[in-house]
Formats: sequence, structure tokens, C-alpha cells
Amino acid sequence: MPFKSKAQRRKFAELLVAGKITPEAYERWNKETGRAELPERVKPKRKQSARKTKRRTTRTKPKVKSRSKRR
Repeated sequence: MPFKSKAQRRKFAELLVAGKITPEAYERWNKETGRAELPERVKPKRKQSARKTKRRTTRTKPKVKSRSKRR
């Protein structure tokens, strides 16, 4: 299966250096990809939507209950 993006190719090269995949597997993927111009990422990063902030309403202070004295 060929690489789908440059990021994926970098990740597999990193796995090869770490010894988690064989050099044969990496070369097989590399050959199948050929000299194709790959995108940096397969899916574009999701844009963050503008957060809606809660409106602060003016409130009266809550009544504080008086403490009864302990004897």
C-alpha cells in the first residue's frame, strides 16, 4: 500500500529507525508510492470555531445565612 501523505512517510521512517518495522516493509511502501507528489496531510486540520461566551447577567448577591453560635 503506498504512502498517502508526506506526514505518513515521515512517521514510517521514524518507525524504521526505532526498529518497529522492517526495512523491507518501508521499501515496499516507498516503491509503490513512486515519485508521486504527496500532500503534507491527507485531511486538512479542522478549523476551530469561534467560542461563544456566556453572557454575564447582573445578579444580586445571595443572602448569607447567619451562623448560630456554638456553646
